[in-house]
Amino acid sequence: MGLALVREHSLTRDAEDGARVILLPGAALSGADDATLAQALIARDPRAPRVLWQRFSPMVFRMLRRTLGADHDLDDLAQEVFLCVFEKVRGLREPKALKAFVISVTSLTMRHELRRRWVRRWVRLSGKTDAAELEVVTPDTDAREALARFYKILDRVNATDRSAFVLRFMEGLELTEVAAALKLSLATTKRRLARVWARVLLLVERDPVLVHYGPNVVPHAPEKGS
Repeated sequence: MGLALVREHSLTRDAEDGARVILLPGAALSGADDATLAQALIARDPRAPRVLWQRFSPMVFRMLRRTLGADHDLDDLAQEVFLCVFEKVRGLREPKALKAFVISVTSLTMRHELRRRWVRRWVRLSGKTDAAELEVVTPDTDAREALARFYKILDRVNATDRSAFVLRFMEGLELTEVAAALKLSLATTKRRLARVWARVLLLVERDPVLVHYGPNVVPHAPEKGS
């Protein structure tokens, strides 16, 4: 359903803009590298939306879930990410950087959603509790409680630091990739990661449930001078 909506939106915008839809020659697009896929998206190849969704939607959903929790709005947010990718892809200077571009758009979407959630809490427009927002599918009650507690800790971190934490320590991105996704300098990214890691670790160690999970929650310290 998300793919159909994204693809329909993309083709509708092409018609409105009077854009020429060009089919790129060569092998099946599904097996093409990111640069070729980006060029197909820019050329408005009608095969490109499906390939983009199939290639990157697992990563996008994983990033959203790890940052925001298993919330029922993830489908809508994922659609928002891909619609933004289609809107902005023509401005991509290096086609081979398509994955980094998708990560950057996802990160921006996550930060906007975190800010919206904070606003809803402050003005008391949301009747949901934090526990209701965490629909964790697991038979392990202890693990479910630990995850709920961990997301409460992340709720105490600002949107940019929280995104940096997820990208680096949960997604395993390189420092340069995190910096690019957040549109920060490498030095600023290192400082933010060191700060958020220390704060999350302190709060985890003070939590009577999470402290028993140790490095499984906060795996390792950020590199110094790397």
